[in-house]
This record gives sequence, structure tokens and C-alpha cells, in this order.
Amino acid sequence: MILVLLGTQNNSFHRLIEEIERLIKKGIIKEKVVVQAGYTKVNCKEIETLELVSKEELEELQNKANIIITHGGVGSIMQCITKEKKVIAVPRLKEHKEHVNDHQKEIVELFNSKGYIIGITKVEDLEQALEKIKSFEPKKYIRNNKQMLKIIEDFIG
Repeated sequence: MILVLLGTQNNSFHRLIEEIERLIKKGIIKEKVVVQAGYTKVNCKEIETLELVSKEELEELQNKANIIITHGGVGSIMQCITKEKKVIAVPRLKEHKEHVNDHQKEIVELFNSKGYIIGITKVEDLEQALEKIKSFEPKKYIRNNKQMLKIIEDFIG
């Protein structure tokens, strides 16, 4: 199963959903797709859509997922990499009115550079990322306050 996490932002993230729909129709995505959509409206019968889910339900979905495609929120990324999941992260961008600024782009680039995830900025790169994730071995994230502080300092700096 592929789990897609769009977060709880009150702005839509249609750009990512439209690309996932395209890849399903093209036959690139063959697995079941479950989307935690938040405020994004999903009108694709091939996608199981959940608006908002409890923490427990989210953890269960994450545990079942083979691949997780997520927005660039630090919380979502951290939850997934601590579960040692293969993650593709796509930031919400200001230019598409998906967020108030582009901090998610910086977050995705940072986690990508550290080898924890495959990070992309353009949804058009999702097909290539899905191919790459087949052989991707994410760096194991070890809970470590010093390491987390370093990541945050790198992000701020």
C-alpha cells in the first residue's frame, strides 16, 4: 500500500493528488493508494480517501504502508523515518498557495541531503522518485536529541 499524507493545512494540495491520479491511470502506480487528505478534496475512485485520522489510525496506516508520500512537514517526515519507512516528500509551495512560505522546501531538501528520504520539489518528478524508491535504502534515523538539534540548527542557519 502507498500512503499519502497531505497534512492538516487548510490549503489544498491538489498538485500532488493530480499527479498521483495521473500515475495511477498511466499504470505506474499499481498498489492500493490511501490518502490522508486533510482539506484537499480527492475525487478519484481509485484512491481511498480519509480526511483527518486519529493518531492511532495514522500510526496503523504508516505501519502497513510500503511507501509513504508526504508533504514536507517536519512532523510527518519524522514520524515516517522513525518507523524506517521509504519516504518520498513533496513540499507545499507558496507559489501554488499551498502554504504561507517555502519552509517545507528547505525541510525536504535537508532530510533528502541527509539520506533519510527522497525529496522532490516538482510533482512531475514523482514518477522518477517512485522508480528510485524501489532500490532506495534510507539512512536509519536514530532518535538523538543532539542529532535533531543539529538538523534544526542546519535548517535555521
